[in-house]
Amino acid sequence: MTPAARLQAAIEVLDQVIAGEAAEKALTGWARRSRFAGSKDRASVRDHVFTALRCFRSHAVLGGSLTGRGLILGGLREAGVDPSDMFTGEGYAPAPLSAEEQAEPVGFSNPAEEFDIPDWLWSPFSSSLGDNAEAAAQALRQRAPVHLRVNLRKASVAEARAALEEEGISTEPHAASPTALEVTEGARKLRNGAAYNNGLVELQDAASQAVVDMLPLRDGLSVLDYCAGGGGKSLAMAARAQIRLTAQDIDPRRMKDLPERASRAGVQISCQPTEAVRSAAPFDLVLCDAPCSGSGSWRRAPEGKWRLTPERLDEIRAIQAEILDEAAELTAPDGVLAYATCSMLEAENGDQIRAFLSRSPEWQLIGEKAWGVQDGTDGFFAAMLTRSKAG
Repeated sequence: MTPAARLQAAIEVLDQVIAGEAAEKALTGWARRSRFAGSKDRASVRDHVFTALRCFRSHAVLGGSLTGRGLILGGLREAGVDPSDMFTGEGYAPAPLSAEEQAEPVGFSNPAEEFDIPDWLWSPFSSSLGDNAEAAAQALRQRAPVHLRVNLRKASVAEARAALEEEGISTEPHAASPTALEVTEGARKLRNGAAYNNGLVELQDAASQAVVDMLPLRDGLSVLDYCAGGGGKSLAMAARAQIRLTAQDIDPRRMKDLPERASRAGVQISCQPTEAVRSAAPFDLVLCDAPCSGSGSWRRAPEGKWRLTPERLDEIRAIQAEILDEAAELTAPDGVLAYATCSMLEAENGDQIRAFLSRSPEWQLIGEKAWGVQDGTDGFFAAMLTRSKAG
């Protein structure tokens, strides 16, 4: 496919997404219908689609319309590419620009439009991040870096980097965590490489690893990963200490790959249903990685930014509060309760902790930290709590 033909394919996929279809489904459907497209073609079309979704509002303004064609046109303009060089109508290229499309784009009407945040969300987003709001919003418009966690059960950081380098995958240490590496070259080779498939490294954002760094892990503890999802933090915890680790999720299907991943990593994790977890309580350490808006990871899943509504955020906050209360009941009297989200919104983070402490006066905060997407990781928040001696 020519570069212009790839743009036309992205336009067609984006029109489906705008009509309500999930991006992954639309891309899969296009790939199945386009057997002629090679792996580089598919990767390029995907990149164009996800760039447009990250910059949905600003590219629509720059392109003059909220259509697949407008989004691609706006993206070219932002990149400093003359759209007429691609919109030629030749072969499978997009049709030539109309007179209206050739006109200079109008300016942005507000910061939310310029920085690609929903109008209703700009106020809570900016109040949560303060002076970092514009930098964080700008970071969410970019492609996310690829971070790896070195599995210290199998290799040192230096050994893992050397093994990856032999496979053509270059990395640099990331300051957020001692086990974190950022891939600087060869990311597409990772999943087929020996270092990944032999469990030396796992894909995990550096801030997600840093959340685990905060936890008071030591040999012999009984630990519960409540709301474990795919189990990334379970694997990270199990690699840090000889603990008795149980993973739980309300939807066990999310954990279906965890036993295989644990085996590959050389660690033991027991995946249990909710009722079994309640019977096994209390635990010395309970981590609840709560469902959230995902605002800290919108670079990876940009559709979430546009699908979040005030009503849905309220629903999520209610679920988080319920999970915190449930997790507290599963924590030993002298244990530690840790709460984490991949959100940058204060309503899901500090506000949620303060509300919990207000209704649970026997608990006290012993530490919290936030990571911003503008600092080179996903946006994350973590807090640790324990029962006060008086309680």
